[in-house]
Amino acid sequence: MDKNNTILLGETLFPDCPVRNILSRVGDKWSLLLMHQMILHQEPMRFSDIKKAIPDISQKVLTSTLRNLEADGFLVRKVYAEVPPHTEYTLTPRAHSFMAACRPMVDWAIDNFAAIMKDRRKLSCDKT
Repeated sequence: MDKNNTILLGETLFPDCPVRNILSRVGDKWSLLLMHQMILHQEPMRFSDIKKAIPDISQKVLTSTLRNLEADGFLVRKVYAEVPPHTEYTLTPRAHSFMAACRPMVDWAIDNFAAIMKDRRKLSCDKT
């Protein structure tokens, strides 16, 4: 399977399963965080703005994630033919509806982060 088909298909073992197919793409390490940052920082955002908002993502992975989200209709990429040229990314209505569904999960993660990290540290200390 070539690179383009991989981008378009997503979940190759079960391409007709909507849960596996869609969630395998947006449930990766970066997609949800990227869309969350775009909502927080008021879109549209330039590549460099997204990189600043998520400093630990590599340029290669950010580019790949943006391409996947664009291919799935979660964002629109607009290139400005100026000097110097620049590109802006905007979330689509599909992305906004997805993020509305994810918002309770994101809020839960933020609300429970400190307690979970405390439990992880405790378990780590108990094992030593």
